[in-house]
Amino acid sequence: MSDFTSWLYAHYIKPYLDQCPRTGYETALDLPLDLVPDQNKCFARAVEFYASRAFLLGVRTGAGLQEELRVESEE
Repeated sequence: MSDFTSWLYAHYIKPYLDQCPRTGYETALDLPLDLVPDQNKCFARAVEFYASRAFLLGVRTGAGLQEELRVESEE
């Protein structure tokens, strides 16, 4: 990941995820896992990677829909 996505995750995405209420499937992810320290580190990196990619996908999708939304509002 780039320095920007690492910074974005640490300063925006992770704090947002930490303050969101946990319901449904998120509850299962909050259960303590019996992982060795290396696995915990890999798990945290995987969460960082996928959360950052999901955020960037949302940005790209939203940017791509901008023109479509403008056309619909003019009709």
